[in-house]
Amino acid sequence: MMKSVNVRNVTIGNGRPKICVPIVNKDREGILAEAASFADLPVDIVEWRADWYEEAADTEKVLETAKALRETLGDTPILFTFRTLKEGGARAIEPEDYVALNIAVAESGFADLIDVEMFSGDEPVKQVIEAAHRKQVRVVGSNHDFHKTPEKEEMIKRLCRMQELGADIPKIAVMPLTRWDVLKLLEATLEMEEKYADRPIVTMSMAGTGVVSRLSGEIFGSAMTFGSATNVSAPGQVDVCELDQILNVIHKSLG
Repeated sequence: MMKSVNVRNVTIGNGRPKICVPIVNKDREGILAEAASFADLPVDIVEWRADWYEEAADTEKVLETAKALRETLGDTPILFTFRTLKEGGARAIEPEDYVALNIAVAESGFADLIDVEMFSGDEPVKQVIEAAHRKQVRVVGSNHDFHKTPEKEEMIKRLCRMQELGADIPKIAVMPLTRWDVLKLLEATLEMEEKYADRPIVTMSMAGTGVVSRLSGEIFGSAMTFGSATNVSAPGQVDVCELDQILNVIHKSLG
């Protein structure tokens, strides 16, 4: 039985895929200005990509900015993400610092969800997930391949492993080298959703070729999609207003 995930006033895994918009900015002023600009946009969840923040190495500064972001966004759920260099992020971080930062943010109460790179070693991953769950913070377990699309069975295996490790929302993003790769990702999504998933999953095929995967989640079983407002955080992200319109058209046709 598929369980949805409730975060503030948003239900992930039910109905139309939820739109998550990333904030990709270097300084606090820019981060807050970008957040304020979302007020009139169809945004369900805001992702703060803290790896872009110039003060990311200073946990106190991160928490101060997270607090200000929480105040600016009101009741919109916040997903805190420090994307490491090895998974396509803006900077490298020592494994122990990655764990400490994510635990500090989870314990602060300023984020509703945190992104945890699920193949950073089982022990550190479990440590962060347990700390988050103690504070009722949900975990998006993630894995990114910016070079290729793994085999269908491998993608399913990774998503299943994320469930086993306790991620509330397993997420995988892969790079298509051919159009067939996009179909492979969609097939993996559908099979995962129909046979193995007991919670919402998020999948995407990146770049222009993969854009259909960002639009068709309601058909194939991906519960959240990432759109851009000012800056894209990954190749192939669609403008949030256009994304909203397309998701509505698909939702209506399935109704």
